[in-house]
Amino acid sequence: MRTVRLLAALVPAALACEGVIRDPSARVTPTRTDARVASDAVADSTTPVAPFEPGPLTFPRLTNSQYRNALTDLFGLGLTIEPAEADTNPFLFTNIGASLATVSQRGVEGWERTARAVTQTVFSDPPRRMTLVGCTPDATDTCARSYLQRFLRRAWRRPADAPEVDRYVALARATTAPGDPWSGLRYATVGALQSPNFVYRVELGEENGGRRKYTAHEMASRLGFALWDSIPDEELLTAADNGSLSTEEGVRAQAERMLRSPRARAGVRAFFVQYLGLSALDHLSRDAAQFPQMTVTLAESMRKEVELLVEDVVFTQDVDFRRLFSQRQSFINPELGQLYGVPYPAGASGFVRVDLPESSQRGGLLTTAGILAITSHQNSTSPTARGRFVSERLRCEPVPDPPGNVQFDLGQPDGGARLTLRERLERHRANPACTACHLITDPLGLGFENFDAIGALRTMEEGMSVDASGEINGVMFVGARALSERLATDPRVARCVVKQLYRFTQGRLDVAGETATLEQLTRRFEDNGFRFKRLIVELFASEGFRFAAPPSS
Repeated sequence: MRTVRLLAALVPAALACEGVIRDPSARVTPTRTDARVASDAVADSTTPVAPFEPGPLTFPRLTNSQYRNALTDLFGLGLTIEPAEADTNPFLFTNIGASLATVSQRGVEGWERTARAVTQTVFSDPPRRMTLVGCTPDATDTCARSYLQRFLRRAWRRPADAPEVDRYVALARATTAPGDPWSGLRYATVGALQSPNFVYRVELGEENGGRRKYTAHEMASRLGFALWDSIPDEELLTAADNGSLSTEEGVRAQAERMLRSPRARAGVRAFFVQYLGLSALDHLSRDAAQFPQMTVTLAESMRKEVELLVEDVVFTQDVDFRRLFSQRQSFINPELGQLYGVPYPAGASGFVRVDLPESSQRGGLLTTAGILAITSHQNSTSPTARGRFVSERLRCEPVPDPPGNVQFDLGQPDGGARLTLRERLERHRANPACTACHLITDPLGLGFENFDAIGALRTMEEGMSVDASGEINGVMFVGARALSERLATDPRVARCVVKQLYRFTQGRLDVAGETATLEQLTRRFEDNGFRFKRLIVELFASEGFRFAAPPSS
């Protein structure tokens, strides 16, 4: 309730007509402490599972991408849209950050500036405003009422009730300038875009057997933001209007339709970008003298390769998700081809799909330059960071944070022969304070040592042949390709991606009572051949996505 009160206190005076969000006391927003109750550990399949108990309601603001996409869907392209607040990504995902964030006065002012700028662009363009409004306003309020009913339904993701429409019609009437019949509709639109009903995802549910069941229109909103990162389209809202989204079958039907849209590719891409931490490539820098292959566009190419790999497995082929770890094909442009030592096809342009040589040490997601680069230090590899990536992001097994007094300098010893990074890490692990963490990460990460800090293959380090041996689950392996093939059949990887997708779509951490849902989703994921699109449908149709716990008293 505090966030709603803060917003109400800061919005412009023109919003005095705005009604209170319906039943705001019925929501509960998890705090950071609440969110950390759920463990990152993935339950073993033999662990007894308690009956399903839904997780808490959340009250997230729109993320910056959701806000931008929503405005574009409402008004079209060519708009000036500024972020109101910086997104945060605790527990990997900005959706979770949006559920935990409060809004500053600067953020509210940013929403106002954007609402004014967007409406100025649209309402100063006669063809564009007519397309939006659909009629010419006059003194009878007929046009204003018709437009606002339609606009509020789309912007707020639900039909506005009669008193809400009346307030905005009155606002339009009161702010219409002499000689400018459109000005009142513009200011009413400005107000609607600053309403909590637009800038927040208001999903409160209704009482259902001691728990909250999301309403049909709330389900439309949840589906739109979870898969398309934006507001529902007309077909989704119509499905909510006729009540079909109140049923599991109706949700499945709409999820399958939405997955056939090109917009689903962007939504799935957004999940993997955050899940894998690809935004780190936006700021990647390397010493040009040490890494002459590092160009100003290489990091962008690295990111594109990973995105294309995901899209190929999930959509183009629609095959076992685990192929991401073992696939012998990839996508390269000329500079990635040069980095990988793979010939770029003559006459081609842009990114092309290529078969990697069977003799290559490269294959699958973990040997892409993008993943190898973001898990390295600026000018050196990091077996610890690479092992942590595998442990935490791919197997959902947390690595303890190091104590505050640990010395991280792994420089060469004074005098004597120079040591490889493997040898220096062995010395580092001799410190009891470092052992617990490094015994988890290093056996995994040392298997990547035949790739340098930009993902180029290397065979020598400090004048010695690189040792790329490692250990996973007590079994030795040599090289990242061998590790990837083992991860492809590791049941923890499938369980982990289910958990991470669940968190991404819910905008919060899972809680203990949802273990049953996660286990059921994992079994269905396996039964469906680990196809990621089927996992999305099953998740949306699950009780975990359609129900929430009642607010705590």
